[in-house]
Amino acid sequence: MQRLEPETRTVWALKLGGLLLLLVGALFFYDLVRWLSGEAWPFVFSGAAFVISAGATIAVPRLRWRYWRYALRAEELYLERGVLNRMRTVVPLRRIQHVDVSQDLVEREFDLGKLVVHTAGGRSSDVAVPGLRYADAERLRDDVKRYVLAERDA
Repeated sequence: MQRLEPETRTVWALKLGGLLLLLVGALFFYDLVRWLSGEAWPFVFSGAAFVISAGATIAVPRLRWRYWRYALRAEELYLERGVLNRMRTVVPLRRIQHVDVSQDLVEREFDLGKLVVHTAGGRSSDVAVPGLRYADAERLRDDVKRYVLAERDA
């Protein structure tokens, strides 16, 4: 079983932190209105949200990374993930329709990519392996593609 790249924790923290910053900002404006209207205990909501968000931004990506593993086996792609709800997914390589490598702006900054595997059964049956070096994601994609093409030719 292989782990995701350690930089994945930073990427996930930046994405989660950005989202939670929007929430804290909205609560700050709510608290500001309360303070301007003379209510007691101003900034209690935004302060609490900030503390919780800071803790979550540090802890959640570390926990997610700790429990994420994958393996490309002879005839299947095996994924294991989940902090509270453990999920084990086995994707038979013969069921794969196509594979992509994607990279968003934050991942590009850290030279990371995501392998996206599309299988028969529609969008809900697609799986992704995040947090791979971009070159490794391309290599993994090529390995899967080679297997799928050999399987179809046989």
